[in-house]
Amino acid sequence: MLQKLTDKSSSWIAKLILVLLAVPFAFFGMEQYFTQRIDTWAARVAAPPAWWTDAPSFWPVSMLWREEVIDANEFREAFEQERQRRQLREGEAFDPRAFDTMANKQAVLDRLVDQRVLQLAADRAGIAIGDAQVRDSIQAIQSFQVDGRFDAQQYQLVLASQVPPLTPRGFEQEIREGLRQSLVVDAVAASAFATGSQVEQVMRLLDERRDVAWVVLQAPDAAAEATPIDDAAVQAWYDAHLDDYRSPERVAVEYIAIDADALEVPIVDEAALRAQYEAAGERFSSGDERLASHILVQGDDDTDAAQARAEAERIAALARQPGADFAALAREHSDDVGSRASGGDLGWITRGTMGDAIDEALFALEPGATSDPVQTEFGWHVLQLRDVKAGEQVPFESVREELAREAEADARERAFNELAGRVVDEVYSNPSDLGAAAAIAGVPVQASGLFARGAGNGIAAHPAVQRVAFSEALVEDGMVSDPIEIEPGHTVLLRVVEHVPEQAQPLAEVRAQVVEAVRAARVAEALEARARELVSGLDAAGDLAATAEAQGLAVMELPALPRGAPVPGPEAVEAIFAVAPPEAGKVSPGYVVRDGNAVVFVVRGVTPGEVPPAGSPEREMVAMQLARLAGNDEAEAYVAALRERMEVEVAEDRL
Repeated sequence: MLQKLTDKSSSWIAKLILVLLAVPFAFFGMEQYFTQRIDTWAARVAAPPAWWTDAPSFWPVSMLWREEVIDANEFREAFEQERQRRQLREGEAFDPRAFDTMANKQAVLDRLVDQRVLQLAADRAGIAIGDAQVRDSIQAIQSFQVDGRFDAQQYQLVLASQVPPLTPRGFEQEIREGLRQSLVVDAVAASAFATGSQVEQVMRLLDERRDVAWVVLQAPDAAAEATPIDDAAVQAWYDAHLDDYRSPERVAVEYIAIDADALEVPIVDEAALRAQYEAAGERFSSGDERLASHILVQGDDDTDAAQARAEAERIAALARQPGADFAALAREHSDDVGSRASGGDLGWITRGTMGDAIDEALFALEPGATSDPVQTEFGWHVLQLRDVKAGEQVPFESVREELAREAEADARERAFNELAGRVVDEVYSNPSDLGAAAAIAGVPVQASGLFARGAGNGIAAHPAVQRVAFSEALVEDGMVSDPIEIEPGHTVLLRVVEHVPEQAQPLAEVRAQVVEAVRAARVAEALEARARELVSGLDAAGDLAATAEAQGLAVMELPALPRGAPVPGPEAVEAIFAVAPPEAGKVSPGYVVRDGNAVVFVVRGVTPGEVPPAGSPEREMVAMQLARLAGNDEAEAYVAALRERMEVEVAEDRL
């Protein structure tokens, strides 16, 4: 028996089976067969190798594909950032529940997928971004500039203020990757152009004029519509327009309001006000000022820092010589184009306006003295102090009322924060009842009636209150909310006590509304039928006047009607310019129903717009706009084409 097993295991079939089994072990390792794999990605993008343009996605070719994964945490972070942007843009009108939809999630994920697609495309094309491009892009960002120039300290502060904070290395990598991804897309967009014929056609259309005549058909009063409306018509309309007859979701809340203005705070005594005045330091005094001039020596590609400093020291030595004219030296040697013509004059300077290095050197000088070279990010400065102006102290009596108001506001804020903290602690201890919290706050528990989104009175009308009141957590649990800030120093805590979901209203309750809608629809149909009849009744020459006279209608004439004219109304003007130009000896009729009336018109003639000569500013502007629109379309098409050549898989259950 053992001999038979040995013989069979050494056969070529057994060896082939062993080879086939070894391949997956070699690629994936044996641990893949003994450990459970848990995927956490929200989407993944796979691209074939650059040399295989039509690589199919089957094994073993698919193993050569390059894959990028969008982790679920990355998606959630991007979605939260989009939420914050929308909330900042929309303010109190922002609705978290309306934002948290699959459509918005898919839109955010699509942007992340497009970034990965461009990243893979850039990798395949071997695109790299140099340090100089990254530096120039960062220095061009206005948030990092002070007085129109890049400021390293401002750069560090802005990065540190981000949530979460960014490091310069991490931010530079983001900029590098962004430039790498956008390089080809920007080139595609920039390659678009508008031909001369396209520009001429658009300009003729934009400035086109049309000779038009029209009449206005007044709609009859819907209440005067005498045709009886039977139950079948009412039921049919109700069934076809169910969404129009739904009662909105409504809630009723009970709440307490804590208002800082209603709190009693002790009056601050005179001694405390004087102590506050003394502690204010330089706040109530104008600081010392220095009248200064400077000479700036900048280093450039041909002058290193050591040479620039040596030049600044030479100029400082010249400025210290007896009888030296500092202004003349500045006009001759300074690299500061802003102050060179005025002899390096910087005007009166207070501490904190020119940076620490300048302040330290300037405020240590005596009037008439010249400093040693001082280095800043702009270069080396030689400073001269021309005059000193001492600061003045504002008397206590002049600012006493201001200090009293500030002291009262501070005391009120402290009392409000302390009271709000005790109320919140009580709510956390008993989250389903407002009674004890109201007792601590010394305010009554108030109640609202049922109100819908966008409705309500008083506190219930505030957008922040409505967002919380209609949140799923409060509706389902009935717990007391977190504090809701109505305005600074005014906080509300509430609890949902009744919830009525959105629901269809029975026909019996809305029958009068349905009958009114049916009558209005019949009036509109009759009005449109009359407009069509009037258009069809025009003779071959399109004599609107004769037809209108027979029906007692007034004809309005307007030659050379431009696009965007206010009469006979936006919808009518759009319809007038939508009809084809009339043939010789004929008119182009049409009609449009708007605001319960109908406008019947005839276009009698068309005058194309004038096209400015080549090179004119108007023509160049239109050409630029057309090229920009075409470039945007081509860039979107390019990204879509890249995405088509790659495989994108989305895990919607992880969004």
